[in-house]
Amino acid sequence: MPSLASTSLRERVFAYMRGQKAREPEALDRKKPANLIYDVDEVPPFIVQLGLSIQHIFMMSIGWLYVSVIANAVGATHTQTASLIRMSMLAGGLATIIQASRTAMGSGYLCPLSGSLTYMQPSIMAASSGGFPVLFGMVAIAGMISGLISRVVSRLRFLFPPEVTGLMISMSGLQLVALGCPRFVGLSGSQGAPGFRAVLVGVATLLAMLCATVWLKGKLQVMPMLLGIIAGFATALALGVLPWSEFLREFDEPWVSLPHRIPGGLSFHWALLLPFLIAALTANLKAVGDLTLCQKINDEEWKRTDMKSVSGGLLANGAGTLLSGLFGGVAQNTVSSSIGLELATGATSRVIALPTGLMVMALAFLPRITAMLAAMPTPVMGAMLIYAACFIILGGVQLLTSRMLDSRRIFVAGISLIFGLSVEISPQIYKDVPVALHPIFSSSTAFATVLVVLLGLFMRIGISKQGSLCFRPGRDNFERIHRFMEEQGATWGMRREVEVRAEHAVHETLASIATLNPFLREVDIVAEFDELSLKIALEYTGAAPDLASSAPTPEQLGTDEGIAALSGFMIRQYADRVTMRSRGMTSRIQLEFEH
Repeated sequence: MPSLASTSLRERVFAYMRGQKAREPEALDRKKPANLIYDVDEVPPFIVQLGLSIQHIFMMSIGWLYVSVIANAVGATHTQTASLIRMSMLAGGLATIIQASRTAMGSGYLCPLSGSLTYMQPSIMAASSGGFPVLFGMVAIAGMISGLISRVVSRLRFLFPPEVTGLMISMSGLQLVALGCPRFVGLSGSQGAPGFRAVLVGVATLLAMLCATVWLKGKLQVMPMLLGIIAGFATALALGVLPWSEFLREFDEPWVSLPHRIPGGLSFHWALLLPFLIAALTANLKAVGDLTLCQKINDEEWKRTDMKSVSGGLLANGAGTLLSGLFGGVAQNTVSSSIGLELATGATSRVIALPTGLMVMALAFLPRITAMLAAMPTPVMGAMLIYAACFIILGGVQLLTSRMLDSRRIFVAGISLIFGLSVEISPQIYKDVPVALHPIFSSSTAFATVLVVLLGLFMRIGISKQGSLCFRPGRDNFERIHRFMEEQGATWGMRREVEVRAEHAVHETLASIATLNPFLREVDIVAEFDELSLKIALEYTGAAPDLASSAPTPEQLGTDEGIAALSGFMIRQYADRVTMRSRGMTSRIQLEFEH
């Protein structure tokens, strides 16, 4: 089969457009989950790609809302705001395509990029203190910082156990709730009261998406958000939530025009380096969670975060932010709601990144369509956010609970969740924090992410990679082994399935040893865990059992030798590797389990 490098760009683009399988290197060793219609390596028909791309663009438009907030905060003109959005779209569209590539720059997953909430406060500070040239210069610096972080993140696997990444993902979903619920009832700010007609629009939009997800089949099943948007716009126009005059006003914009960068070049204020450094760190931590969820939803047998893929993904994030600064836009980061859309539609194909990115870049040259997109009724946007949040929150919870938890890990996740939510519930608590720390305390996701990483490091104090137990056959019962494995599994954050297999293997080994050595007094058991594997060594004075590599026949099971052979065979089935060593009268059996 030809390599990816030997396949021309033209052939690959034509393959995408035909909806056929482009020639790829061998798929990664993963098992496709049953709930996915198109997984990361599959290519949907072209019409399905277009429908899914349009839905992702609506999710990415939330990031352009953040751009508008930054522009309004610094008193930008309509022309300057449009320029910021259009230049950010160019960078975000290009970075979305790069993110999906399987190279040193890219995660290999569909994970679109758009304007980042995490960078909002430092961006306002930069534009307020030195104008847009300072904003663009500091955004470019943030992109370089993200690139540097990507080069070292693969060595920091210990910082991102599932309870950490799961909490990051869940907080991203909860932040969508904080953004979506006010909009669902027609509120775009802190002022005003919910409107009955706005609620009807939100309900109509959400119901359309729910019904499409649950009951539709075929190609329409992967387009629930598109159907919801159509239902929402129609209801908003019918009820007057979106006046026809306002909707038609968007047609005054020209069909095509070239996006222009706000003049002024690049400038730097080194006093702003700390806020942008903090924002870059928290944005990249959030991206680690998003990319981890992308990996998990594409693999039924997912075990741990692939840090090589994450490293490439963070480098793509850095490239997108750097390009945005150079183009004249705002900082970019992964769009969590797009991952929620992937979970809802069952379509995670990275091929979708190509039309999505190209369409976003094309929109930067089509101001009339962009203006119509910006005219989306507030309740429609709120319903979209709530819809995506359902899948993001529960996806994070599933990831968080995929490992055994002890009191340390429960406190790490619980305290981070509580104080992260406090940013949304009682923001006044943090109104007097130093200006440089605003990027952390202005976002529930950012605050929870920083807390969960720091608490995770703190709670590692006193945890040993080894645990030992002296088992005395005839005096101790197997319940002691169960308690030992439960405690060590929770302390180390093991997968439950591995802990159960290890416990059964130890039971079976002890029974085999005791049968062979009836006068055995004690067995020293030492367990060692390093995230990638669990090793359990049993050392004792006595003869080593013969661990059969094949099951005994039914006729053999009636003999002592047959029962011993069955026990040995079961041990080999439970463990991934078994090694035995004898020195004099001392025997040592080591059981290894991949984790």
